[in-house]
Amino acid sequence: MAARDSHVTGRQPRQVAVGIEWPLAGRRVVVTRAVHQADKMVELLAARGARPVLYPCIAIAPPDDTRDLDQGLKETLEGDFDWLVLTSANVVQVLRERLVILGQGIDDLAGVPVAAVGPATAAAARLQLGLEVDLMPEEYVAEALAEVLQPIAGSRVFLPQADIARPILRDELVKAGADVVAVTAYQTVVGTGGDDVHGLMARGAIDAITFTSPSTVANFVTRYSSEGGELRGLANVCVASIGPVTTTEARNRQMRVDVTPPEHTLAGLITGLETYFSIRGTQRAESDPFVERHG
Repeated sequence: MAARDSHVTGRQPRQVAVGIEWPLAGRRVVVTRAVHQADKMVELLAARGARPVLYPCIAIAPPDDTRDLDQGLKETLEGDFDWLVLTSANVVQVLRERLVILGQGIDDLAGVPVAAVGPATAAAARLQLGLEVDLMPEEYVAEALAEVLQPIAGSRVFLPQADIARPILRDELVKAGADVVAVTAYQTVVGTGGDDVHGLMARGAIDAITFTSPSTVANFVTRYSSEGGELRGLANVCVASIGPVTTTEARNRQMRVDVTPPEHTLAGLITGLETYFSIRGTQRAESDPFVERHG
């Protein structure tokens, strides 16, 4: 597949705003998010002068059997659960779709106590389901969500999640005494389409690659390798991860990770990239929270 015209070899001149150089201006940054989730990151990167390169590594598909999911939704609508726990914007999207299929209104879940793993999920819940989140951890990972939720012993928790979700959240809630109904809301599969990242990498035309979940890492390896790419080709590319769980997945797959921001959001990830490129080639300050050190 040929790269789109907007992604030609060679960088544009660095842009300057109010006398300050933009560290990402003209740099090609690979976005590995699913197609339906890429727009926000593309917008943020473009606003910083970067040239987003689309390479969707994940896509979501319905589970083979939706009966458990639908039953959980019906019980939630009937008030049989004390908490609805949302772990991603994908889960929110799936719940909206199932409500429509079941003949329910998209705002019929209003009034159900809701916990969300982070602000992106909370925003999706508000926009797509009309739900206000009651509880969200300061650190946007499953472990922190389990810690702040602290369900009363015997309380019922509905946990729709991806087929590849880590068991830590369910396990911790069960350990706390909750009756957890964990169901598969969607399957994560390898994405397709986008730009010719293999070709751009071969020409040294990629500056950074971003990962926003462990599944983007795993599926990048699968997709990139199937297209003839080798991970050693990332040696001269900045590898940026949105948070510690994603970073662990990347390292487990023998990737060097250069950026893991303290704020596990898209905005935090892009700030981390800016910090990386602004100090690239200079002495790294020991207090810098964005750029990881090696050696």
